[in-house]
Amino acid sequence: MSVQELETPDAVGEKQVSYSIRPGYKQTEVGLIPDDWEVRSLGEISDPVRGGSPRPAGDPRFFNGAFIPWLTVAALTNIPPAQMTVMETSSMLTEEGSLRSRILHPNTLIIANSGATLGVAKILGITCCANDGIAALLKLSKTVSNRYLAHFINTRTEYLREVVATGNGQPNLNTDLISDFKVPLPPTLAEQESIAEALGDADALVESLERLLAKKRNLKQAAMQQLLTGKKRLPGFEGEWEVSELRGRVNLRSGHHVLAQYCNQEGLGTPYLTGPSDFPDGAISHSKFTTKPTTLCQKDDILVTVKGSGCGTLVKADSTYCISRQLMAITVQEGDFRFIYYSLLQNASDFQDAAAGLIPGLSRSDVLGQELPFPPSHAEQTAIATVLSDMDAEIAAIEAKIDKARQIKAGMMQELLTGKTRLVSGGPAS
Repeated sequence: MSVQELETPDAVGEKQVSYSIRPGYKQTEVGLIPDDWEVRSLGEISDPVRGGSPRPAGDPRFFNGAFIPWLTVAALTNIPPAQMTVMETSSMLTEEGSLRSRILHPNTLIIANSGATLGVAKILGITCCANDGIAALLKLSKTVSNRYLAHFINTRTEYLREVVATGNGQPNLNTDLISDFKVPLPPTLAEQESIAEALGDADALVESLERLLAKKRNLKQAAMQQLLTGKKRLPGFEGEWEVSELRGRVNLRSGHHVLAQYCNQEGLGTPYLTGPSDFPDGAISHSKFTTKPTTLCQKDDILVTVKGSGCGTLVKADSTYCISRQLMAITVQEGDFRFIYYSLLQNASDFQDAAAGLIPGLSRSDVLGQELPFPPSHAEQTAIATVLSDMDAEIAAIEAKIDKARQIKAGMMQELLTGKTRLVSGGPAS
């Protein structure tokens, strides 16, 4: 069979553009799909409705009761993307409140129609009431898998937010917009459920890795609280700890501003760090460079934000950088720099307290006067730092696995939800 050639006008209608369609597939308003798939709107296969919020908000006659779980848009933000099923809520309604809301039952597909999670779909695992920031697909056709639908909708959240939703300040999806939303449907329920199961397995892997990551982070936090204070000693070490200031143990350098005319984003010159926006997740990720560097920090220096928002934020330098006046660089001269870094992280609230004020800021004295507990030997500092560094490496390895699992799932969604790869026989070849 030859590839079908189509002629279509370009964006301005001035010339014809040809493209090819793979045999066994057809071009539709939702993209290229197999010939035996169809495109249906949510309104054709379900009855989209909105939840209901008792008024007035916060009225004790309706809220903070014990009769039925109360699901809000805000509560959806606490559910990880990999968790498809809603199993609990953070609050309850009274019986009178439930009469002024909408009761939804398990296996109902819900879609956030406002707020930060607008366009996100989940499946209810509980009976609950939902507020008016949540829509539900009632009377879903028995020939359609709710989980297949949820996975597809979640590939289109950006489109729903930026193109479909109405309103400037607070975008919103009304039931008409939801009803008009088109989805590609495999011809059988069995194929839809096979796709949903495969994607669900990918979600389960991500979710299990995220639980493991949370556990390892909690273990590290507990280890820091015990090891960095001497409450728990590693084998072979003894002697009294002392509390002393950083002063005398470190060299402190203040950063300086670089004029915009000497900065670029093309990689010319020295990497330039301007503040905590360059290390939002505890690792440096910069975008600026400068051909006229001022203050330089070196690998293994400890950087602390000393001006503006994020004051007291800490990060380890992994290379040479030019630093702005929003930062200071701590070079450890006496002791293990990793031990001091972890100790400062453990006591970050002290920096935040010192920086509190109308204009947040830390002075050199605030930094150098920071008091930390120290073990009696450099060897113990190194041993503690090594334990914590090993835990960091383990955490980083799990984070890398999560990123890889998410990439794999994204690839699976692209293949399975468009019919490029089929999980049942009878369709176009994969």
